[in-house]
Amino acid sequence: MGKRKVSEVSAGSMADIAFLLLVFFLVTTTMDTDTGLQRKLPPIPEEEQMDQAPIKERNVFIVLINSKDELLVEGEPLDVSELRDKAKEFILNPDDKPDLPAKEMKYIEGLDREEYICKMAVVSLQNDINTTYSVYMMVQNELVAAYNECRNEFAMREWGKGYDELTEDQQEAVRDVIPQKLSEAEPVNAKL
Repeated sequence: MGKRKVSEVSAGSMADIAFLLLVFFLVTTTMDTDTGLQRKLPPIPEEEQMDQAPIKERNVFIVLINSKDELLVEGEPLDVSELRDKAKEFILNPDDKPDLPAKEMKYIEGLDREEYICKMAVVSLQNDINTTYSVYMMVQNELVAAYNECRNEFAMREWGKGYDELTEDQQEAVRDVIPQKLSEAEPVNAKL
């Protein structure tokens, strides 16, 4: 008996198949997206705004998160569940308390009248470098939710509908009455 000739496998078609499989897995695989913060950056300040005096202590709401993920608000320990209401009180200062932001009259074009607003109120968030991301996000969400609730409540009182349902001009008027000033300070390595 003679030797049988062994047929060769075409390596060219193997490369094509491997390439097609690679493309298939790249197209069908889902990638996890990182969570993050959706923010619109504030406009560049004008010359006269840059020369302003420092912000008074009563106009700053200081929120600190330490390395143990504990919350300290205005120097006092606070549970995250209480943060939104505390922030709303600071943002609006409904009872004109002397230790909360100063109110001033400002003409609001979209309302066609003057309104008392806490123009200089700033919420300052600072965390330790060892703060966990989930706690930071939870605190951040509560602060943003406080602003959103304040704006929504004002829109309901003024126009009888939620902030998201307003026209762009009406939303701008609400933003003029309740400006969102959320300052995020550089993380520190300190025992807060």
